[in-house]
Amino acid sequence: MSQALRKLAGSINKSKTITIFINQLREKVGVMFGNPETTTGGRALKFYASVRLDVRKIDVIKQGDTMLGSRTRVKVVKNKVAPPFKQCEFDIMYGQGISKVGELVDIGANLDIIKKSGAWYSYNEERLGQGRENVKQFFLENPELMNEVESKVREYFNINTSPIEIAKTDVDDSKDE
Repeated sequence: MSQALRKLAGSINKSKTITIFINQLREKVGVMFGNPETTTGGRALKFYASVRLDVRKIDVIKQGDTMLGSRTRVKVVKNKVAPPFKQCEFDIMYGQGISKVGELVDIGANLDIIKKSGAWYSYNEERLGQGRENVKQFFLENPELMNEVESKVREYFNINTSPIEIAKTDVDDSKDE
């Protein structure tokens, strides 16, 4: 593995390509201290990687008995291009991908745009719902309110245009040239 990665590293770098390796965890038998988890294939991948992420499912999102998705935590284990050891949590909804609405609820609550009191969420003195999943459903039923919260989040981070507007601007600029 080490010899192959040594040969690949130069050509990957020259072609400006992102290469993703997915690996599994194994448990070391008889480890009394430290982390008993290890990856298969030796140490070469750990050494040659520029960024290593630890992705774990931490919870299941259900509606009744139906599984809708999973709550996922990603930890940056190694990063040569940015500060390491950061982590984030997000929802992966089956058949949809990463939940934009779930992210909006989390970020809005963290920034106090959406007020959280116990399990209840509210925005501008209007109760959105009890529990995170109910708030996500409320936003899906009331897209104008969701857009208002999203614009406040974008304003907080100085992101004034939506991704669609940015794409339209890029297309218009290329026509002028």
